Amino acid sequence: MASPTDEKMSISKQAIEPIADESGSSIKEGVLMDHHSDDGEVFKSSAGGVDFRTVTWQRLIIILLKVQIATGVLSIPSALGSLGAVPDTACLLIDFRNRHPHCHTIVDMCGVMWGKIGQELVGFMFLVAFILCCGSGLLGTSIAFNALSDHGACSVWFSFVAAILIIMYSSIRTFDKMTWPMTAAFICVMGGILAVVIGVTLVDRPAAAPTEGDFELGFYVVGHPTFAAGVTAAATIFISSAAGPVYLPIIAEMKNPKDYKKAVFPVGIIVGSVYLSLSMVVYYYCGQWIATPSLGSAGPLVKKVAYGIALPSLIVSAGIFNHAAAKYAFVRLFRNSSHFQANTWQHWTSWIGLNITFGFLAFITASAIPVFNYILALAGAVCFAPMSLMFPALMWMYDIGPKYRSAGFKGYAMWALHIAILAVGAFMVVGGIYGTAESIKQTYDSSQSASFSCADNSNTVT
Repeated sequence: MASPTDEKMSISKQAIEPIADESGSSIKEGVLMDHHSDDGEVFKSSAGGVDFRTVTWQRLIIILLKVQIATGVLSIPSALGSLGAVPDTACLLIDFRNRHPHCHTIVDMCGVMWGKIGQELVGFMFLVAFILCCGSGLLGTSIAFNALSDHGACSVWFSFVAAILIIMYSSIRTFDKMTWPMTAAFICVMGGILAVVIGVTLVDRPAAAPTEGDFELGFYVVGHPTFAAGVTAAATIFISSAAGPVYLPIIAEMKNPKDYKKAVFPVGIIVGSVYLSLSMVVYYYCGQWIATPSLGSAGPLVKKVAYGIALPSLIVSAGIFNHAAAKYAFVRLFRNSSHFQANTWQHWTSWIGLNITFGFLAFITASAIPVFNYILALAGAVCFAPMSLMFPALMWMYDIGPKYRSAGFKGYAMWALHIAILAVGAFMVVGGIYGTAESIKQTYDSSQSASFSCADNSNTVT
């Protein structure tokens, strides 16, 4: 029998111990603490060094908004100029990752399906995708420097400065620590876009239109582009919403990866609303005379204002992609090493070195393809069409599809849906590569854009 003293001690002990709820959370010192499992996860919260898994679902909303509303939104109005005004794979990817928590990126997920060879091939595609996206952000940053300085220096030098700034930001080790700069960057890009949206409604004619005489606006509800122009525009729009592969390394750094839907669904609604409303306004007032990127559509003064406001966002956007490429390579190199989550000199020199390496490759890419839309379209066709359409459909067939083989009509319908997604992805790959390559060739061959030089970089943006 317990004595009164023992009972009092038991009550006192219960009073000071954390109270756990059914979800595994506990209240300690007035703070709700999430006890997330390390089972199978890439990053271990109990590693004793760097804790990568610090992203809450609230911060995930901020991160995903900045990932989605990045440089791609600046190219959508001009894509509408080709296509006209009317033209849940992310959840599939994340659910697959959560069923296989050792997967850090889509590369590991493809390795589950296809083994080592498939993993290496997709790994190469993953790096190319993020280098191209970082290159587009780097190019956008150099365009901003040109606009603000009235082409005060060689574009190559501006690109070099942009690369340094991007590498400095991308070298932050965890997505959690990158959140506050992302918040400021999101506000900046929205401010820059709103400046243009308001500006195009106040000018007599778009900045790229003829300065004198009548001109055709060229606003079409349904456009009639050539195949090359149409598929390039479609690839440009597609990449602006195909961020599922970018989500995965961020989800791997969540405290509780199963909370991702609390962020993904509101982000989808917000991004869709922003893309549709703001892009349509710019296209309605500018028609075919849309600058690329679109921040230059309302004249020189508004262009400077818009780029001045949006400049931090351009740097941060490119930094996110450079960070993702470096983080993938870092995990592949050090995952089973004692330096993986330890503050050792090997850890730091490798991490900084990878960021510099991929930043330099993005700089080379931006110099080789100095047309903003074409970099995005090429990344969309070559990399993001497979990773955001084809691979999720194949993952469903691999992981869930067998359960639907005996599900009657519902099973046939689900299989038909994912086969259709696979076919659309294949078309985007083949057609997008051809269309973008043809568009790049035409740009280089045209008399207006025959050369890309330091002396005249106006061919980079109109």
